[in-house]
Amino acid sequence: MGGAKETPRQKMISMMYIVLTALLALNVSKQILDAFVAIEANIQKGALTQLQRGDDLKGELKSELATSKSADEAEKRKKIENALKSIAEIDKEAQVVIKNIDDAKLLLLEKLGELPAGTPATPDAPDKILWVKYSPNQPLLPSKLNLTALQAKDEFDTPMRELGIVELEEIDKNGVGMAKLWLPYKGFRKRLVEICGTYSLPDKSYKVTINGSVDKFKDNKDLESQVGALISKGNKVNEAELPELVTIYSELTKMELDKYGHDGDIQENVHWLGRTFFHAPMIAALASLSTLQYEILAARAKAVGLIKSRISTGEYSFNKISALARPSVAVASSGDKFEVYISMAAYDTDKPPVLKAGYPGTLKEIKDGVATLELTASGSNEMTISGTVGIANKMGSMKWEEFNTKIFIAEKGGGSIGLPLQTALYAEWDNKITASAGGSNIKSMTVSCNGKNCPKVGGYYVARVTPSKDGATIIVNAKDKDDKPVTFKQSFPIRPFPEPTILTASLSAKGGPIYVGLPPGAVMQGVQFIITEMKVGSTKVSGNIVPANALRAFSPGSVVGIYGSAKRADTGKMTTFKGSIQIQ
Repeated sequence: MGGAKETPRQKMISMMYIVLTALLALNVSKQILDAFVAIEANIQKGALTQLQRGDDLKGELKSELATSKSADEAEKRKKIENALKSIAEIDKEAQVVIKNIDDAKLLLLEKLGELPAGTPATPDAPDKILWVKYSPNQPLLPSKLNLTALQAKDEFDTPMRELGIVELEEIDKNGVGMAKLWLPYKGFRKRLVEICGTYSLPDKSYKVTINGSVDKFKDNKDLESQVGALISKGNKVNEAELPELVTIYSELTKMELDKYGHDGDIQENVHWLGRTFFHAPMIAALASLSTLQYEILAARAKAVGLIKSRISTGEYSFNKISALARPSVAVASSGDKFEVYISMAAYDTDKPPVLKAGYPGTLKEIKDGVATLELTASGSNEMTISGTVGIANKMGSMKWEEFNTKIFIAEKGGGSIGLPLQTALYAEWDNKITASAGGSNIKSMTVSCNGKNCPKVGGYYVARVTPSKDGATIIVNAKDKDDKPVTFKQSFPIRPFPEPTILTASLSAKGGPIYVGLPPGAVMQGVQFIITEMKVGSTKVSGNIVPANALRAFSPGSVVGIYGSAKRADTGKMTTFKGSIQIQ
């Protein structure tokens, strides 16, 4: 446009392009500002959600207090009352910061001349900014603003001036931003952790006093590490709750001084207030202030949840877990196969198990949630170990349970009994048993199961049992070279012989045979089953052949359920089966 001489028409077209470009830029700016309106509205809703969350938890504690009236719940009532006192302290601290932030928001609107005088408007008056005014009767509830009605959304002088942002790197220490926002916010963070971490139990007390602060960190990992050290230093902290305390403090922590890019330059040691409010449009400044209120209420809800968890997350608590491994047999010979059951145990390090008087043996120690007894094997065949163990619930009341276990006692030079393929005997099946009498002086040995002799086949004894909920007892009778008897026994549970499953995975739409049997990997292999009848979908079929007409209603790729009856080929005993096939 600045080159050759232009005609009046070309000049007019060029001017129109300039105006259009400006209008597009203004429209983009308006869209960004309108987006801040939606963001601020969602932040307000989130703050209300966090407020309700904390109030609900507090309400549950009040309900528990009202219903805990019996004499044996006196300790529980005391704990709830102390918890509610701690929550009241938290609310007192939180309401100061919520009110300060609310005052700052209204101050900006007043100075901008956009806060109407008189009665606050309602959603029925969309042209009004203040819909719900802050009330001392609901000290944790922020005022509700309708920023759609804000006219000067892009004005930035007022937030800077009123919050004390003199320049990017210069903050008025006595200004609203520092004195009424930043310092109270940090003070709330400190007091919140102190209140949460300080409490007493009947036999133990914890106290947390924060000396110093964490306001500079490399990343979240470094932040959590510094906060953990700060909270632990010189304090008696419940280690099980330390991660929660660290989270509460960390989520209220902001980098106080940091680098900040402005006008192409990187500024050092710029305060959070400067980074947040320097040249920030009014709508963005209000959204940032609402975010602070959200963070306060979210931290308050988390803290109330932590305090409540000490009382009403179930009758018992645990703060540590450990691994347990239990072998399937008490005695095994070299070469025998056996299983090991592995699980996790949860326990409370503050509430170790307690054994009632009369327990067998000697109590060696109570460690990691486990009481260890030392006993001397006595008697023959089996030794029963029983007693009563208890643990305190959250209210300090003891819960007692009886324990009972058995071990196999082999005579010196005695023997062992085992099941090499499984951990239980299966009914209607030739179970393989290993049995050996210790020493080299045994000249004869017999094995019986529930009074029936077990023949020896190869290197195993074979026992066939019938279903019984009482299980089976295997007894070994042996004699040494001096005809001295050696007898020992062991009991095993009896499981029913498993039902067969469908081995045919898929079938053509034209139909075909279905086969059933025990799944690959099952201990009981070699057993055949003959299908007598079955139901394929809704069609009844005799035998194991599925006709094409039974599959007409099913499209390729669909799955068809099948169940029916089958007969064991070796015993003739009837059984049922069920499963499904896929139509090809």
